[in-house]
Amino acid sequence: HSCDFFPEDWFDLVLVLRATTSCIYDRLVLRKYSEKKREENITCEIMQVCLEEARSTFPEVLINELQNNAIKDLESNIARISKWVEDWRAARSKERAK
Repeated sequence: HSCDFFPEDWFDLVLVLRATTSCIYDRLVLRKYSEKKREENITCEIMQVCLEEARSTFPEVLINELQNNAIKDLESNIARISKWVEDWRAARSKERAK
């Protein structure tokens, strides 16, 4: 889950997937994670470990938090990421045309 070992200039976008602790718990139970592992993951979400690591590693402008609790979130996230890629490609094309 760590991101601090990647060079900052490798990325144009950093996505941090977030979920409610109840959603995380249910997913991990279904995957048969141990109680210890469930506690670790839930604690990390409560303490925003992944988000804080991203913030300490990358400029805030690159970081996007996405909720990932349900299928509707997944669909929304795919649409947002697809739009970002489309905009990024268009911007890159304009830069190359100069």
